[in-house]
Amino acid sequence: MPIALGVLVLLAAVVLMEAVAYALHRWVMHGRLGWLLHRSHHAPRTGPFEGNDWYAVLFAAPSVLLFALDVPAWARWVGGGIAVYGLLYFVFHDVLVHQRVPLRFVARSTYLKRIVQAHRLHHAVEAREGGVSFGFLYAPRPETLKAELKTRGRAGLRAPAGE
Repeated sequence: MPIALGVLVLLAAVVLMEAVAYALHRWVMHGRLGWLLHRSHHAPRTGPFEGNDWYAVLFAAPSVLLFALDVPAWARWVGGGIAVYGLLYFVFHDVLVHQRVPLRFVARSTYLKRIVQAHRLHHAVEAREGGVSFGFLYAPRPETLKAELKTRGRAGLRAPAGE
């Protein structure tokens, strides 16, 4: 397979992974069974790891398998796209948004500010249901998310500090 075509397959896999991640986050992680692990991510962390971190292991498995097994070249490029998406997710979600790695980074671009704000609005809801913004690299405008949360009243929202 020509490298240029492989890179296109890899990039397509990264884009497709955003849709897959959205679906898994919304309907599996916030579903009845998936919430058992994901709940820890919507609660205050008590140590360096949380139950939700097991999802990183589970979601890395397809990429690892596509590299480890005897598969066609295009499938390895898909595995690379899954791995690139995982790296982007880690940087955006764990480093930038949740600052789980001790790096001081302040989002300055409009895009990064939007991602950070959308994910914080996602975490405004501590319940399994009623969340907004399930993507990781794409997020609706914060005004749209705030309006959606406002229509729900206080259902599932975190209590403001001091309450």
